[in-house]
Amino acid sequence: MTAKTVAAAEFKATCLRLIEEMNEDGQPITITKRGKPVAVLTPFRETKDLQPLWGFMEGTVSRYDDPFGPAVDPGEWDAYK
Repeated sequence: MTAKTVAAAEFKATCLRLIEEMNEDGQPITITKRGKPVAVLTPFRETKDLQPLWGFMEGTVSRYDDPFGPAVDPGEWDAYK
């Protein structure tokens, strides 16, 4: 499978056809401008099995007394010894 590369002007003129081809073969298309890659068009993939990042650790904190206090007693710090 070779990578598809299309100039920006050609992509502009034929984008609907290129999108349909990409959806059929699943191959990404690299869009170039003056020979340099500027964008990559990839097929959309469903991600139903992924969990959202917001709230995924809910219920994992077992104790939360003083969030601004030190994690350990200052007497246990090596800097005091």
